[in-house]
Amino acid sequence: MLEIPESYVIVNQLNNTIRGKKITYVQANQSPHSFAWYYGKPEDYDDLLSGKIIGSSRPISGMIEIEAEDCRIVFMDGAIPRYYEDLKKVPKKHQLYVEFDDNTALVCTVQMYGGMLAFHDGELDNKYYYLAKTKPSPLTDEFDREYFKSLRTEGTDKLSAKAFLATEQRIPGLGNGVLQDILYLAGIHPKRKMRDVSDDEYDKLYEVVKDTLRKMADQGGRDTEKDLFGNPGGYITYLSKKTAFTPCVKCGYELHKGNYLGGTIYYCDHCQK
Repeated sequence: MLEIPESYVIVNQLNNTIRGKKITYVQANQSPHSFAWYYGKPEDYDDLLSGKIIGSSRPISGMIEIEAEDCRIVFMDGAIPRYYEDLKKVPKKHQLYVEFDDNTALVCTVQMYGGMLAFHDGELDNKYYYLAKTKPSPLTDEFDREYFKSLRTEGTDKLSAKAFLATEQRIPGLGNGVLQDILYLAGIHPKRKMRDVSDDEYDKLYEVVKDTLRKMADQGGRDTEKDLFGNPGGYITYLSKKTAFTPCVKCGYELHKGNYLGGTIYYCDHCQK
């Protein structure tokens, strides 16, 4: 899933591979998927984008935005972009295919759900896109200690730590994936209520959010996710599907796996209060 680190990594790769290329052909919804989202009619994407020159790509929290002259292409949530220099290696099934004038292609597939939106700049009216563009990313200086304190508003003390960090677009792009290591390193159980998190613990949580997301981004993303070329990230996760039921690296007790708030959580009963 696209979260803050992966968006950061893939955007850098896009700027090194497709910037300056001309779009020659676009096919959207070639393999219909019930939970693949488009803006407008996918059959109109070729007319909208063909002939456009790719400009800069940028991360918008957990989203990716690609300039194509007066248009934009945005990948959201579960969209999986891949770059192919050999068109013969393009998968037969895909939800978005963008071919360039040098016979390379950017291909997007969706497993569970995902958004692949193409539109004229300024045309998209989507609250998640708007919030992601207007709120500071934890990878920027604007996301400072005072800003993090401002997120702890009236009513948030009733929320669990997971709900506080990963719901209501409080921190766009910080989802259930990166959440696991953040809470583990902060020593906070995902089900713990925020009213039980002291000021000192909250201050530490801020530092862990900044530090962990920066490490994930700088190390090429998480080892549970793949980059633009299909390679896994270099950041080794403490808590993920790869470490479930293995010994905790801190205390040696077995790590646990459970379901909470519509997603899987991983945790250590001994290290996370």
